Parts: sequence; structure tokens; C-alpha cells
Amino acid sequence: IMKFNSGVTSSRRKCRKGGGGGGANIRRKLMSAALSSQLREKYNVRRVPIRKDDEVVVVGGGGQVKDITGKVLSVYRKKFIIHVEKVVREKKNGQTVQIPIHPSNVRITKLKISKDRKELLERRGKAAGAKKGKVSDADVSSAAKMQDVD
Repeated sequence: IMKFNSGVTSSRRKCRKGGGGGGANIRRKLMSAALSSQLREKYNVRRVPIRKDDEVVVVGGGGQVKDITGKVLSVYRKKFIIHVEKVVREKKNGQTVQIPIHPSNVRITKLKISKDRKELLERRGKAAGAKKGKVSDADVSSAAKMQDVD
């Protein structure tokens, strides 16, 4: 494999250390969940870091919890898990406990919008929207003019 940037390591050991041993800010990004198709259309963003009070549907991670919709009760960054409202099981003594789920096994159906999150979605949506679409004749002619200037 050819390296593109000599300043960045290709070592599997070092790459894994960077993600797993990272602080809460790095783990926040690693704990991103996919948006539902409606939200993806609306915001033009594919994944966002999950947070408490988002509504999610469980799409993977074991047969007994699939297709359950609920609110995120807690995001446990140290263990890379989330707890969802209705995803519980009963212990032998009758107590109910939350079943931990990895964020990659859920899809966000309703976002809790804060000021910071709104800015994040706008910034990412704008960047993604700029890349998409076909090149028009005007773009081609303006690019050709720019090359003639050089």
C-alpha cells in the first residue's frame, strides 16, 4: 500500500491506539449514528454523533432488540455504548436492566436540535451539497477562462 502522507502513520497498532485511547472529544465522533432517510434528505448529512434525547430505531445487534424505537437515555463514551428507552431485559430476580447497544446498530429518526448541533448540520450539509450535482456548461467555460489567464 502506498502512503499518501508521510506525516501520518499506516501502522494498525498506532491507528487503533489513536481511536481507542482518545478522549471524550474523539470518542464522540467515533460514536456517530446514521440518520434516517428523511433526515438525510432534509439535512444532506449521512451520520452525526449521537446524544441523549435523540430518538432512534435499533437496526442491528441481536434479535431480541431489533426494530425497537425509543429515546436515547445515556451515551456511555467510556464503553462505546448507548442505552435506549425500551431496550431492557428482566433479570432472574425481576429487576429490569438496560441492554447496551453500539451506536452503529441504531438509526436516528428524530434529532434533538441545539444551537451547536444546528450549526454542525448546516456546515456539513453545505459542504456535502457543494460537491454534488453535475457540472454545468458555465462551470466548464469559467474553468477554461481561468486556464487561459495563467
